Amino acid sequence: MMGTSQLDQTYHFIIRRFVETGRAPHYTDIAREFSVSPDDGKHLLHELMAVSLPNWLYPETDQIVSFAPFNNLPTHYRVSVDGEQKWFAQCGLESVALSWLFPGKQVRVDAPCLATGEPLGFAMRDGVFESREPDGICMYVDLPVSKWFGNLPFA
Repeated sequence: MMGTSQLDQTYHFIIRRFVETGRAPHYTDIAREFSVSPDDGKHLLHELMAVSLPNWLYPETDQIVSFAPFNNLPTHYRVSVDGEQKWFAQCGLESVALSWLFPGKQVRVDAPCLATGEPLGFAMRDGVFESREPDGICMYVDLPVSKWFGNLPFA
């Protein structure tokens, strides 16, 4: 097992790569970042995913699908930063957390309402809501918290 410090550094690298590019790094990118072999990069990735955070790989691969608060595959939570859309949020709840990863910048999230299909959106800067459409929207999860980990993307 890798040391906590190395796992923390790997976590930070993955988040930083998402912020910079809108995409998850491959394990060979992790290897290159830490000057280790590709096998060691893959091992770092798998060790980090085993920590039981809301992050996961595509089944039977070494490809990051989701790394909270980001999603590597398109979701209906489209994220724009200062008008540029290249990120996707893991879920509605995580989309609110994205604001803290882009200090000083406006983070906008647009998604359809899953009950009606009507457009929803909000903009935040440094954790403060700047706008909400429609005015007064709030979050609602139609699944008890105790069942979230059974199907995180749905929750």
